Amino acid sequence: MCPYSYVFLLNRFLGRLLYTGWVCREFNSFGSNSYIMPFLSELKGANYISIGERSVIRPRVTLTAYDTYKGQLFHPEITIGNNCSIGEGSHITAINSIKFGNNVRLGKNILITDNSHGESVRELLNTAPNFRPLYSKGPVVIDDNVWIGEKSSIMPGVHIGKGVIVAANSVVTKDVPPYCVVAGVPAKVVKEMG
Repeated sequence: MCPYSYVFLLNRFLGRLLYTGWVCREFNSFGSNSYIMPFLSELKGANYISIGERSVIRPRVTLTAYDTYKGQLFHPEITIGNNCSIGEGSHITAINSIKFGNNVRLGKNILITDNSHGESVRELLNTAPNFRPLYSKGPVVIDDNVWIGEKSSIMPGVHIGKGVIVAANSVVTKDVPPYCVVAGVPAKVVKEMG
């Protein structure tokens, strides 16, 4: 008789292989030994998304790359490097560009966006958010060996330097220099290791 833990592991392993094999064909590129754990919450514009080698995307992740929105045209790009781990429940959305280096680790429920529903200008505030034009302040770049703690948000136009640690629950609104720890809302450098 086979213990339940073996059945659970076999089911998880086979589910991961089958799901990855089914969904990976939709991506622009999908590196060897990478996998997606069942199931994604949402996947849009997979043809604009590239995944490197040996990367893992955990369950309930939302990956969206919008090339059109209410008549607007975009040229989105999401690139996830090698050996990256995208935590469960995370949300990555682009109309411009989001690029991960290698060895990037995201905790659970991370938001990374290069866009918002409209600029922060008075004339748009009388329009419902879902009807405002999408707007990007610029691309998001996350360099190699970055660790982003649980429930953090990385906002549009941000460049996070190599080796950075983003503390849990932080909101990163400005560029972060390499080799430091940032924390808070908005995130500020709390420790330098350069």
